[in-house]
Amino acid sequence: MTVEDRLKGVEGIVIPGGFGSRGIPGKIEAARYAREQDIPYLGLCLGMQIACIEFARNVLGYPMANSSEFEPEGPHSIIALMPDQMGNIPKGGTMRLGAYPCHIRKDSRMHEAYGEEVIWEWHRHRYEFNNEYREEARKAGLLISGTSPF
Repeated sequence: MTVEDRLKGVEGIVIPGGFGSRGIPGKIEAARYAREQDIPYLGLCLGMQIACIEFARNVLGYPMANSSEFEPEGPHSIIALMPDQMGNIPKGGTMRLGAYPCHIRKDSRMHEAYGEEVIWEWHRHRYEFNNEYREEARKAGLLISGTSPF
C-alpha cells in the first residue's frame, strides 16, 4: 500500500516530536504527500525537522539531506545540533529548556493563530534548522514562519 493510498482523503497531517530514527522514511513520505497535495501539515519538534528534510531532498535537490542526529557526517545536515549543545554533552538534562522567544512572520498562519509578533514557548531541544540552508530554502519557497534569536 502506498502513502497515497493510506493518506488519500485526510484533511491534515500531524507528525509529533520524538527521538531516534525509527519510522523516519515513512514520516518523510507523509510530509512529501502533504506538501505535494497542499494538505495542512503540523510538525512538532521532530515533525518540523521531518518537513525540512523532505523539502531539502525533494525541492532543493539534496537526496542525502538529513538530520545530524541520524547521520552525523552526512553531506547535507538540514537539521543540525544547536551550537550551544556541541561538545561532549550527554543527552537529556542538557537540552535547551525553558521559555524562549519566537519571532513570527506577519504573513503566516502562525501569526494569524497567535495574533502576536513575538511569543514565548517552552523548548526542550538539541537540534534545529541549519541556518546555512535558510536563504536557499526561502528562495525555493519554504516559509519560515517563526525564528528564535538564539
